[in-house]
Amino acid sequence: MRNILKAALVTLALGAAAPTVTAQQPATPAAAPKSAVKTVTSEAFSKKPDGAILIDVREPKEWAETGMPATAKGVSISQPDFVQRILAETGGDKTKPVAIICRSGNRSAKAAQQLVDAGFTNVTNIGDGMSGREGTGPGWIAAKLPTKAYTADQR
Repeated sequence: MRNILKAALVTLALGAAAPTVTAQQPATPAAAPKSAVKTVTSEAFSKKPDGAILIDVREPKEWAETGMPATAKGVSISQPDFVQRILAETGGDKTKPVAIICRSGNRSAKAAQQLVDAGFTNVTNIGDGMSGREGTGPGWIAAKLPTKAYTADQR
């Protein structure tokens, strides 16, 4: 029992002599990496395309229903060789600006990420797509941006 009391007294004495511990400031978080995909509205893209190749990733049936942006190439995201086809459009240059559009911004976001994952470094997602997306923008059609009728040779 004496040894237990001695140990307790030593512990208390050491604790009293220890420096006061204060709450540490939270570590400054490292800067979050910026998304490699830039997202813009159709209107913003049309005003400043920055030389990007515009790719419509919808399906041919959708292209036939609404037309395509006037300068777009049709490369459906459902194609197994999607990334290779985009690479062919850029002449093999993964640094060349590429902009992706779909109906409402969902598939284009996925397609843009596929390109980034494949090593493309300058990818833009047109977040409101052709038909618009609440909270993002009215879409290419509502903004009355130029379109062209789809023909099979535009792929």
